[in-house]
Amino acid sequence: MTEKTVSVEEVLKHNTREDLWIVVKDEVFDISKFIEAHPGGEEVLVDLAGHDASGPFEDVGHSEDAQDMLRKFYVGKLVKTEGGPQLPTNGSSSDGKDYDSSQPIHPAMWVFVIAMIGAYVAFRMYFIK
Repeated sequence: MTEKTVSVEEVLKHNTREDLWIVVKDEVFDISKFIEAHPGGEEVLVDLAGHDASGPFEDVGHSEDAQDMLRKFYVGKLVKTEGGPQLPTNGSSSDGKDYDSSQPIHPAMWVFVIAMIGAYVAFRMYFIK
């Protein structure tokens, strides 16, 4: 039996809440019937409709059970054509920039965190004796 293949063009057509396909690691999944049961909320899935969701799926660190559950919605293997359309990745934000979890934390954020810890310690020492 030959495995079903799905083109990028086909995935791009399934980009609505009612007809929602995503790609994870070059495998296509129709998660339309799962959207209301998703523990992270439906908005996250709708934002990834018709997208390559590999990055966000891995970033969340889904459990083995979640990965097994995803298998139930398998449609086929993604086939990319050279020079053809590309799938959007990581969901597009409203400003057109994609989320990139590989960005380092800004050094000023560390100053803020340390200041908050210092304030907490000072509060505890002053008010709790």
